Amino acid sequence: MPEGDTIYRAARTLNRALAGQTVTGFETQLPQLSRIDADHPLKGRTVEQVDANGKWMRIYFSGDLILLTHMLMSGSWHIYRPGEPWQRSRFQMRAVVHTAPFTAVAFQVPIAEFHTADTLSRHRSVLRVGPDVLAPEFDSGLAIRQLRSQPNLEIGEALLRQDLLAGLGNVFKSEVCFASGVNPFRLVRTLSDAELDLLMTKARTFLLANVADGAGDQIITYTGLRRTSGRSDPEARLWVYSRRGEPCRRCATPIVSYKQGEGARITFWCPNCQQP
Repeated sequence: MPEGDTIYRAARTLNRALAGQTVTGFETQLPQLSRIDADHPLKGRTVEQVDANGKWMRIYFSGDLILLTHMLMSGSWHIYRPGEPWQRSRFQMRAVVHTAPFTAVAFQVPIAEFHTADTLSRHRSVLRVGPDVLAPEFDSGLAIRQLRSQPNLEIGEALLRQDLLAGLGNVFKSEVCFASGVNPFRLVRTLSDAELDLLMTKARTFLLANVADGAGDQIITYTGLRRTSGRSDPEARLWVYSRRGEPCRRCATPIVSYKQGEGARITFWCPNCQQP
């Protein structure tokens, strides 16, 4: 599943490519979108802004129309020059926004809805999104209170709850817990304020580092590798994620993994550095 840093970078790239441009055409395979486009055509509207909130992306068009999407496990947005071959098949296309300089294509996006500002303000799933780790106004105190509202959840599971804290996915969950020295299977109620504060600090540090922008105003697709360890070697870029059986980078104890929570997402941790 794309994590918050992926959605943030995608929204930033789409905003650079599309903001201020006039829509020259719109395509979709989704009946709920085609009906709205038939009644209230996108063609001729201006793309005002593209942004992200947690794992939701919003494309704002003039005339109070907003395209809301969520990538879930397999969705993605691509940017192409007109006439440039797509990297995925048209069969996987769900929506296309055409402008003169760029074409934005949503592939296998399972949630795509048109909204007005009013209907979006009442969207239950969007309203339930917790504090966004990547938001400039991120409030760690509020995030900690949100986590403490679920005292009997394991912290590894709580960090994935987008209604408690928005932006972390399975990779960052394991990495943040390791960097904080917290066993991911501890219950939230057993954690001190200092431990929760460190988890929030590490979460924000890791996500911000992975959306660092060196592209200027260029329209590029992010091609780097997610990093948390700070090491330059691509093979040593993560602390524990997907490293079951390999030695811990700090103490050499073999990394272990186990399925966690209702979603049975795999969690990786060091049993020595992250003792119960």
